[in-house]
Amino acid sequence: MATTTWPIFPMATTILLVTTSSLATAILLASTISLLLELARALGSCSTPGCRAVLGDPPAAPPAVPALSPEQWALLTQLLHPDPTAPERGVVLAPDGSTVALAPLLTGVEVGLRRAAGWSSPMPEPPAALDALYAVTITEALGTAFLLARAHNHSGATLGPDGCWDDVENPQSFTLLGPPSPVPEAMANGALDGVLLGARLAEAPVPLALLLRSYYGTDNGTASGRPLSSYRRRDFGALTGLKKLEEEVVAMLRLLRVLPPTRGLLEDVDEEEEVAIARQAARDFMETYVECPAIVPRCMWGARPYRGTPRPLSLPLGSVYIHHTFVPSTPCRTFAACTHAMRSMQRFHQDTRGWDDIGYSFVVGSDGYLYQGRGWHWVGAHTRGHNTRGYGVGYVGNFSATLPDPDAIALVRDGLLPCAVRAGRLRHDYTLRGHRQVVNTSCPGDSLFQEIRTWRGFEVGTGFRGISWGWGFRWSEPPKAGGGSRFGVGTARGFCSPSQ
Repeated sequence: MATTTWPIFPMATTILLVTTSSLATAILLASTISLLLELARALGSCSTPGCRAVLGDPPAAPPAVPALSPEQWALLTQLLHPDPTAPERGVVLAPDGSTVALAPLLTGVEVGLRRAAGWSSPMPEPPAALDALYAVTITEALGTAFLLARAHNHSGATLGPDGCWDDVENPQSFTLLGPPSPVPEAMANGALDGVLLGARLAEAPVPLALLLRSYYGTDNGTASGRPLSSYRRRDFGALTGLKKLEEEVVAMLRLLRVLPPTRGLLEDVDEEEEVAIARQAARDFMETYVECPAIVPRCMWGARPYRGTPRPLSLPLGSVYIHHTFVPSTPCRTFAACTHAMRSMQRFHQDTRGWDDIGYSFVVGSDGYLYQGRGWHWVGAHTRGHNTRGYGVGYVGNFSATLPDPDAIALVRDGLLPCAVRAGRLRHDYTLRGHRQVVNTSCPGDSLFQEIRTWRGFEVGTGFRGISWGWGFRWSEPPKAGGGSRFGVGTARGFCSPSQ
């Protein structure tokens, strides 16, 4: 199954531009905003009982669009017709590197445009409190997921997983990284974006093309600067608190109770349990997709395979070690720049140092994302003598004299670490140290080290403090006797490199 990526890149009256040039021309000819939204609903973007109750019955799907060839029409139908049994369909790769489901995005946009034109939901009582914007984007899928989990005697619904494109430079097919759920990450991203963009459109008339261009950015992340879409978790959390989402899930469950296709799911669910289901659904969603940071999987940054056999960690771990990469010395602020940095570091660690893989557990970009190195479960090569005891987290850049962006600091301090504790991967009484405290190095740079001294769990200790030895890329360990390097020999203050 081949799915062509549709980065959101509006031009003139179009909403979507396909990167495959042959298809781009056709879409530019056919897809005005109103036509695309109508076409999306006709093809099934709002085919669930709750969504149809809110937005009404969809128009009839045309047999084809004259400007499209049969092959192009088939592809468009596949993208705009979601299939619950194949959630890897109907998704696109956005310029920030995230994968977005089109259905919740487009239904959220439609609600926003309708509200800007003075529309209010035609849905009769009950329930009066239901917000159409949340109903068509996330609360029906979320509520249904937890009802189905209850029906199968599960304590809660599984959210996720993420997935990977076959080639981020020329993506054609998308594959989930695990068993599908009713709310995989792409669907969550589409829902967050649908709510945010719909709310913005409802506030005041905005040219949709400009709104989408400013939100998603351009050029598959090669343009400088961080797109607004990379702030979706933060912005959704600011717009939608936990209580608001819980209330909207309750309202949706009450709607589903009166709709013939879904009333059977709630036949033996009383009002108290209904509220409990909504509370757990809202809490789990907010924890997974709002409070915890998005982590770019290895396959999305083009990681090479691990060499040898990885050693498992024994969780929960008790420590975290903070690094800066020094090389690359400039923070990466786009998906393209950060993935390039990851591949460069992995090549150096594997080819020059002879390690099995990139040394860090996780790497922090300034593009709003964390990048998976060795991840949660495998021993890293970041802090010699301590690799089995803790996670190594490296900030891309040289932070000897400057600090990472505030958002990049918060990504670890307020996101990764508390989420790791909550997930049972890190002990609640963990200790946090800079690399320099346990290895003879100036890492993670004076400025970043002073910053992490204020973080929860920081352990004061003398440790090591000095000059890092190095050859070329400057190792954080003295060179072995008899060794040599084509880069020449040198030492440098401030350099941080993981140590196996």
